[in-house]
Amino acid sequence: MEKLQSVEQFETLKNEERTIFMFSADWCGDCKFIEPFLPRLEADYPEYTFIEVDRDQFIDLCGDLNIFGIPSFIAYHSGEEAGRFVSKDRKTLEEIEEFINGL
Repeated sequence: MEKLQSVEQFETLKNEERTIFMFSADWCGDCKFIEPFLPRLEADYPEYTFIEVDRDQFIDLCGDLNIFGIPSFIAYHSGEEAGRFVSKDRKTLEEIEEFINGL
């Protein structure tokens, strides 16, 4: 999964047709829990661009987006927020798939 490099890149990517941002951190155990199935999600949903956002590196962006728990996901379709799966709880593959299928 590609990692976000700048706020400017975030603005560009959210305006693409379909982008899902995953907010996480290196120290987050629940984020590490979902890492093994992230390549499967990318393969199963090729219509989306998946971007990892390091919460610690982009703390101001996370605050602006009301991301206070990780891992969390926000999907954009052509610049409009299409959905969010935001909480501090551990997420399963099935829950993430349900989120994406509901977009």
